[in-house]
Amino acid sequence: MYFEEVYRANYQKVFRICMGYVSADEALAKDLTQEVFIKVWDCLNSFRNESGISTWIYRIAVNTCLLQFREKKFLKRDKSLEKIRAIEEDEVDSSKENQLQRMYHCIERLSKDNKGIILLELEGLPQKEIASIMGLSHEAVRVRLHRIKNSLTKCVQNESI
Repeated sequence: MYFEEVYRANYQKVFRICMGYVSADEALAKDLTQEVFIKVWDCLNSFRNESGISTWIYRIAVNTCLLQFREKKFLKRDKSLEKIRAIEEDEVDSSKENQLQRMYHCIERLSKDNKGIILLELEGLPQKEIASIMGLSHEAVRVRLHRIKNSLTKCVQNESI
């Protein structure tokens, strides 16, 4: 019975305190208020009457809200780290995507024969098969691939052939 009186007398004040800590997130404030009164219920027998019961309950409310704030801040920090990692990964992916786009842009600038050779190479065909398809000797394809790759590397880095 005593708990019910304490609860009714302090619920609204505790709820308003919690609302202030959680930027008016009503659902979270209700959860925190409930948590506060669970703590009050659990510890009511150990209340020593050194201060008013309301003061004691407000202290529990503030501590509960501060704990929530710290946990939320910690979670935000963790989420921030995750976001930073995701951004870094996106930047790496974006950087790779940009390099790939530049490479294909550079491939477009090659002669038709050299473009065919490098595209077949990128498809993973063996050099002997590329030579057969292009009507060239295996040695000629090897030399051209070496030159094409050097040219593309310079182009991707400088965007000019």
